[in-house]
Amino acid sequence: MEIKENKPKTKVNYQDICEKIVANLPQNPKPRLLLHACCGPCSCYPLTYLCPLFDVTIYYANSNIYPKQEYDHRLATLRELLADLKRDRGFDIHLIVPPYDNEGYMKPLLPLKDEPEGGKRCFLCYTMRMEEAYRYAAEQGYDYFTTVMTVSRQKDSQKFNEIGKALSAKYPSVSYLFSDFKKNKGQEIGTSIRKQYDLYNQDYCGCQISYEEALIRRERSAKP
Repeated sequence: MEIKENKPKTKVNYQDICEKIVANLPQNPKPRLLLHACCGPCSCYPLTYLCPLFDVTIYYANSNIYPKQEYDHRLATLRELLADLKRDRGFDIHLIVPPYDNEGYMKPLLPLKDEPEGGKRCFLCYTMRMEEAYRYAAEQGYDYFTTVMTVSRQKDSQKFNEIGKALSAKYPSVSYLFSDFKKNKGQEIGTSIRKQYDLYNQDYCGCQISYEEALIRRERSAKP
């Protein structure tokens, strides 16, 4: 699915929209939400916000992550977080892990390898992962879908919500939950939870291009 990258003239407060939606949710039973998660640290705050309101299932669609050892490390960290939250808060969060295929995933992205971080390559990457998860949500009859990625200050929440709005038109049986989880100190709360559980925190977004850029940063920081 091709989604054009539009730059809105004014930024929308998507977390305000989110709060208006969740204020009117039924609670018996809770609606089912499929949550795309990229890693454990980014999931900390969104899960504590969403789990009291939804029956949450995480969909770990992240074939962008390179190398495979890093993908596995982030997945293990996410599992660690889910175990911690179940023990300490009673959240019973389901986890779905689709097959990992970095080589196939990167084929449409490599022509955009010279794009800057946060540009067209990243927008396409967000779209691919969110659509994979959204399609699954529609196939399995979930009520809502959203992503944890709006929690990061390094990512543009306007773009994620633009993608989500377009996908909701393509898969109308599943409502998109608009969000900007970094609002209301969401990122700070998430960082506190990450530190509380001593979770691994990666230093690059995920793909091979960002990995190679991270290697250069590490080399520079290691020099006296």
